[in-house]
Amino acid sequence: MPARYHPALVVLHWALAFCLIGLLFAGTVLLAPLANDDPAKMLSFRLHMGLGLVTLFLMLLRLAVRLSTRVPPPAETGNAVLDRLARLNHAALYLLAFVMAGSGITFARASGLPDAVFGSGPMPPDFAGHTARQVHGLASRLFMALIALHIVAALWHHFIRRDGLMARMGFGRR
Repeated sequence: MPARYHPALVVLHWALAFCLIGLLFAGTVLLAPLANDDPAKMLSFRLHMGLGLVTLFLMLLRLAVRLSTRVPPPAETGNAVLDRLARLNHAALYLLAFVMAGSGITFARASGLPDAVFGSGPMPPDFAGHTARQVHGLASRLFMALIALHIVAALWHHFIRRDGLMARMGFGRR
């Protein structure tokens, strides 16, 4: 078994970390408070939707690389419950990334956003009543919590356990 992840997975991990945290920040802090008739919302949606599609592509690419390359053995903490939670958290991160993309695309199409944002259609006056928007919002909160847990666990491994786990997601001999 390799000691590190494939270099393509390392690059995709850090690129996706940047994209996903940026998307979550932009959706929560920049987009949500703006009124739909604010011109800044149109630009924010354009960037959010474009980066969202790029992120979906990178997630699909990451999944393909992950399934086709050898990976290090699962990390062990010595606690079966924590080890199981880590595996569940990683699976949930993948799942929620795809839920976010799917609900975002579904919401955008149902509300007419692509025509408004990338064409000449009107911006909807509000987004009330769109189930996909509610799923997108709820999934984003859960996603943020799981990302925070992922970061805290990585820092715990690095600073408390000092087990070198974070080196697996870095460059070097495999």
